[in-house]
Amino acid sequence: MRVLHPGVDRTELEQELRDAFDANSDIVTVVARQARDLSESDQFVTDFGAELTVEDVVDNLADAPDDYQLAERWNWWLGALDLSHGGYARFSVRQDIDKTS
Repeated sequence: MRVLHPGVDRTELEQELRDAFDANSDIVTVVARQARDLSESDQFVTDFGAELTVEDVVDNLADAPDDYQLAERWNWWLGALDLSHGGYARFSVRQDIDKTS
């Protein structure tokens, strides 16, 4: 029997990302959606033995270089996860989208 888990609360994560990184709300929404998708994939729990939490996301993104914007921070963390465990690149955020629209 598979135990269902709540995953990352997207609303809570969006608020925490806004507070921690003063990011554009559109980018916050995209990163939070990708984090939720990562959480629901069970890849993180399989690799690390624990559910992905809002705190995990915020803490790891805070470790990125200071001059990185939110999407860059997310991709930086996923790049590290992909190098160490593989399979995380599919959760990255495209940065070639016009952010002024």
